[in-house]
Amino acid sequence: MIKGTMRTSESNSFASIRACRPWRVIRAQTWLATIVILSSFPSAFAESDFSAFWQKFKSAVIAGDKATIAEMTKFPLSMPYGIKAVKNKEDFPRRYNEIFKGEANAAQCFGKAEPHKESDRQYDIYCPFKETPKDWENAPIRFIFELTKGGWKFVGLDNVNE
Repeated sequence: MIKGTMRTSESNSFASIRACRPWRVIRAQTWLATIVILSSFPSAFAESDFSAFWQKFKSAVIAGDKATIAEMTKFPLSMPYGIKAVKNKEDFPRRYNEIFKGEANAAQCFGKAEPHKESDRQYDIYCPFKETPKDWENAPIRFIFELTKGGWKFVGLDNVNE
């Protein structure tokens, strides 16, 4: 080879890739393929994240773990029409029974309730009135969960009949 000239193969833009060890190329291709696949299914992550969130939230409500529930709640917590929002974590323990034992027995309901997907960023849980716990056809008490910047959070309580 004459100094200052290049072989055709060296001028090829893929020469640097060929010079790499094959395992590096395969690892890079695998990484790229993984990123492409995962970015095309953002709602799948939201659903699986909600499932894990729901299991933890449901367990905390059934156990009556107010501190854990407060950590999983976005404040101010929206309440049904005509009822003041729960302002903050300090207000939460005092209003716990109103939220989870008021019109519906959340601990009993959450053991059987299935999350209802409203959108990629919202799930709802519907519960019957505590006086008619087996009336799942009339389950107007809605617990609302949203995907926030900090992850899934309990954001509101509503009575859809009001």
